[in-house]
Amino acid sequence: MRLRPVLHILGQLLQMVGISMILPLLWGIYYREAETYIFLICILLTLITGTLLKLIFKEEDIRLIEGFGVVSFCWIIIPIFGALPFYLSGNLSFIDAYFETISGFTTTGASVINNVEILPKCILFWRSFTHWLGGIGIVVLALIILPALSIGGRQIFLQEPSGPKLDKLKPQVREVGKIIYGVYILFTGVQIFLLILAGMTLFDASCHSFAALATGGFSTKNASIGFYDSPLIEGIIILFMFLGATSFSLHYAALKGKINYPKDSEFMLYLSILVFSTLIVTLDITYQLHENILLAFRHAIFNVISISSTTGYATANFDLWPDLSKLILLILMLIGGCAGGTAGAIKVIRILLLIKMGLRELYKIIHPNAIFQIKFNGKIISEEVLHGISGFYFFYMVTFGLCSLIMLAFGNDFLTSISSVAATLGGVGPGFSLVGPMVTYSFLPSIAKLVLCFCMLAGRLELFTLFVLFIPSYWKE
Repeated sequence: MRLRPVLHILGQLLQMVGISMILPLLWGIYYREAETYIFLICILLTLITGTLLKLIFKEEDIRLIEGFGVVSFCWIIIPIFGALPFYLSGNLSFIDAYFETISGFTTTGASVINNVEILPKCILFWRSFTHWLGGIGIVVLALIILPALSIGGRQIFLQEPSGPKLDKLKPQVREVGKIIYGVYILFTGVQIFLLILAGMTLFDASCHSFAALATGGFSTKNASIGFYDSPLIEGIIILFMFLGATSFSLHYAALKGKINYPKDSEFMLYLSILVFSTLIVTLDITYQLHENILLAFRHAIFNVISISSTTGYATANFDLWPDLSKLILLILMLIGGCAGGTAGAIKVIRILLLIKMGLRELYKIIHPNAIFQIKFNGKIISEEVLHGISGFYFFYMVTFGLCSLIMLAFGNDFLTSISSVAATLGGVGPGFSLVGPMVTYSFLPSIAKLVLCFCMLAGRLELFTLFVLFIPSYWKE
């Protein structure tokens, strides 16, 4: 792999990150906060580094194989610069600052900050804005890199690239990018407006909109969305968590007047999962905790959609819910949302195709000479893609198992260990027990936090994009 084009693109992205830091700088100036100067330092450092990389390493055509390196290196290195405001503010160690920033850019929402309400507004804004920036990166990642891996990451508008160079895709990607950014910005603006009407301040509405649409989970309040105790605010956030967790291609088509939601198998299965899970959790809470059924439904629908969309907002301490409800939430953490959106985890489309693959094997036992083709939305899925999905599922569960064992080795209880890995690998944020929705990851040793940083990166980059870097032959290409 050639590092020159990779470093050139890294420089370009660092310039963008540096420019994006101007927004929290402006909030700091508005609130006259002492920490405002920190963003001035970070902006200069990030812009200078990005500009030097861009100038020293000239632009070259990038081969597809180098695209994996671009994505992985950028998601590892950019958070180092994004962590500087947290670190320089003196509130966090560098490991904690990196954890918080990785969690932001990967839209995980796991936090090591015990009291977010004492943080300066400029820091809080940057914390939530990393979600918004990461959300755009996730959708664009699904456009270019994942189709080439044949692991079932849905392509939003493009056909699978057949050429060896990504530069051939630039005109298409540029147009698709404009569409995605347009939809993303439109949804963000609408959500901010609605939350202000519902009673939030402009600052809080902006921060929560960044996180909800990106399915992130960072809040400006220690009690998360439960702080507001408002059915209207909860309803607005439910809507945009759901929109973020479903395919942006469907949303774009809907904005153009083409309602394709009922025709999409993945969307309908995801909707069915949400309805079924909400119903079971509502009944379980009502029966086991003797809660009013309407209040139980209100808590169930919000937290089920929050977990399944891998956002991680909470209106109740679901760690105190009955075991059946917690098991459902844990399963939802592993499944995640739809491909082509900002949600993480395995994705509904892969679960759907895995089910079809399992059923095909059963039918083959009965009809050994028959040929069974697996289809999605009326189109035949190639065996290459199906093999890729099987491999992805295998590596996902192996990563989940091994990292859970590592967390157990640090002395954590079973539920804390498996839920912390499920929540970070799937981009959810809060888990159960010691990492529940009303507590943080701050108690973990630094090594354990780095393990979970790896989980966040691996899950967000769909495993293979990151794991390919560990193959020696990759570096010889």
